[in-house]
Amino acid sequence: MQIETLDLQYRGVPRVIASYLIDGPDGPVLVETGPGSTLPTLIAALKDHGVSPGDIQHVLVTHIHLDHAGAAGWWAGQGATVYAHPFGAPHLVDPRKLIDSATRIYGDQMDTLWGDILPAPAEKVVPIEDGDVLELSGLTFRVLETPGHARHHHVYQLEDIAFTGDAAGIQLPGSPWIDVPAPPPEFDLEAWEVTIEKIRQLDCSTLYPTHYGATTDVDTQLDGLEVALVEAVDFVRSMMDQGLDREQMVEGYGTRLQDRFAGLSLSPELMQAFEFSNPMAMSVTGISRYLSKLSRN
Repeated sequence: MQIETLDLQYRGVPRVIASYLIDGPDGPVLVETGPGSTLPTLIAALKDHGVSPGDIQHVLVTHIHLDHAGAAGWWAGQGATVYAHPFGAPHLVDPRKLIDSATRIYGDQMDTLWGDILPAPAEKVVPIEDGDVLELSGLTFRVLETPGHARHHHVYQLEDIAFTGDAAGIQLPGSPWIDVPAPPPEFDLEAWEVTIEKIRQLDCSTLYPTHYGATTDVDTQLDGLEVALVEAVDFVRSMMDQGLDREQMVEGYGTRLQDRFAGLSLSPELMQAFEFSNPMAMSVTGISRYLSKLSRN
């Protein structure tokens, strides 16, 4: 078994979004499609490994956010079977609500950021659930439900490795910083803490987060994410307690991150890569929405 990390060069920046190509005994499996805007880059990367689109018969997506599964409809249209959480699968078949929601956020940047978001033929989308075991191309994947970042999130275990999507946080090559992707509407601190423990119990040797690349220091990754989650929520809570509006909170959150990055001597290019992989304004919105829901309960 060979696993290749395919750099999708999102927005022309290296090592922001990865797809993973697994060479199984009976053919290749693709984990994460990336957005439609990076599809030509993905196809070229596959070609470099001797794989054409028609060779891909199985595609696993950890969740349906556009940076992970925006091109899923295209792959299904080429004949691949796409496996997704039952909450997310219908939106791959009919992505209109997904497109409308993203358009409200990104406006006229939609095409540049995400490219085409095509509907997948219903017969090519397979909903999968926690505990399912998938036998694909001679490989055995175990499906784990892993909410926190999104309720429709899965981690896929393959032998002693796991493809974690966003469930293990974001760590870009060249930086020790573990970033917290906390977009609305489904960020949930308590659920995410349970997810982290679930990943720990897998006792994996290697994690493959989508942002970005393999990490063998599993405990450090998960410990760092736990700390970063609590710190991020506490910081947004403190700003809400001060009565700051959203614009002020985004500015404050950004200043905090800039200070952290400066303390780690990160390059401007790496700071940009973090912003592209996890826009801080989205995390402020996601965390503040989560805290507002808590206060109403």
